[in-house]
Amino acid sequence: MRQLSLKFIKYVSLNITGMIGISCYILADTLFVSKALGTLGLASLNFSIPVYSIIQGIGLMIGIGGATQHSINEQQKNSNNDSFTQSIYFGGIMSILFIIIGSLLVSKLTILLGADKSTFLLTKNYLTTLLFFSPFFIFNNILLAFIRNDNNPKLSMIAMLVSSFANIILDYVFMFPFKMGIFGAALATSLSPIISLCILSSHFIRKQQKFNFVKNKISLLNIYKVITMGFSSLIGELTSAISLITFNLIIIKIGGNTGVAAYGIVANVALIATSIFTGISQGIQPLLSEYYGRDEKILLKKIFNYSIITTLIFEVVIYLIIYLFSNDVVAFFNSENNLALTVIATKGMKIYFIGYLFAGINIVSCAFFSSISEVRGAMILSILRSCIILVPVIFFISILFKMNGIWFAFVITEFIVLIINIMLLLNNKILRLK
Repeated sequence: MRQLSLKFIKYVSLNITGMIGISCYILADTLFVSKALGTLGLASLNFSIPVYSIIQGIGLMIGIGGATQHSINEQQKNSNNDSFTQSIYFGGIMSILFIIIGSLLVSKLTILLGADKSTFLLTKNYLTTLLFFSPFFIFNNILLAFIRNDNNPKLSMIAMLVSSFANIILDYVFMFPFKMGIFGAALATSLSPIISLCILSSHFIRKQQKFNFVKNKISLLNIYKVITMGFSSLIGELTSAISLITFNLIIIKIGGNTGVAAYGIVANVALIATSIFTGISQGIQPLLSEYYGRDEKILLKKIFNYSIITTLIFEVVIYLIIYLFSNDVVAFFNSENNLALTVIATKGMKIYFIGYLFAGINIVSCAFFSSISEVRGAMILSILRSCIILVPVIFFISILFKMNGIWFAFVITEFIVLIINIMLLLNNKILRLK
């Protein structure tokens, strides 16, 4: 079992590190936009982030879904390159769709996301850039997942970290020496997956990879399998997107652009917390898929137990850090020393992050169900987190408690989902094994 625990530590630690690196894409934007453009820039960036989450979610769904299917087929001696090929086809189709939206519908999308006259142009410029570079985000996530599953998690981590570091450097260069404004922030973020793809391409130089692109027809059946295997990953990102959109639309009425900017700070810091639990999920996915394909149920249970213990530790540590240092975190992004922004964001952060005491287990459980082909459990948790519970709770509680209610909505949602999650886990045949 020592070998199993070491393998778990290797995959999870590499993926947590890489995912924290990816979360720095938007975090770096938030910091530099706050310094260069102040409250309006922060609000505009926050209106744009849901689209980034959706693009990332599509890429994660295709990548993790295709890689999981490929891994299971390989363990069952039924491996071919069709999963990778169909993933590339599907990624291409979604890329074209995003580019069309960026060409024809970006103005309507900007208004739909909640931007007003003062933030319209900033938001539109950021969105247009993201949408035109969407193919790189999508294909980067596909390759990251397949290479991670191809016994090369280290390369995936290196690609994520180097591209994130490059993003931070480019953010500074584009926004300050070149004075490119919010377009510079969007361009820096959009160039990061291109850098990552260049690094990932070295995997094919070894000529030992177990997947390749082969000419084949588009298979709706195989694309459906990819979607079902990776759907929980999409919903995980959609949860963030729907939360942001709903929160923004309500907050703009209660606290104006200052309220939206405050939520932007909280939501962007929350990206790091989410990335840690997503890293755990992506780290255990190749192991779970491998042992599921080999019908090693005891090992499956062991990996899940390790992941829950790790998640609980991170949940407690993250909340303690936020509780003790929330004032310093908010001040880091508040370049204008806006007192109202400080008060709203500091109080909100302490309340909002209570939800991560429950959210981590929910995120990891979704990955567990998805990796062992229990799509029903993953979809139930994902959909409940994204809209079924979250949206009604936000609307109801914000009427009663205004901004405090908005912060508590996330906490209440994740707690309710956790209760349902525990019921699903208790009924899981693998976890009930002695």
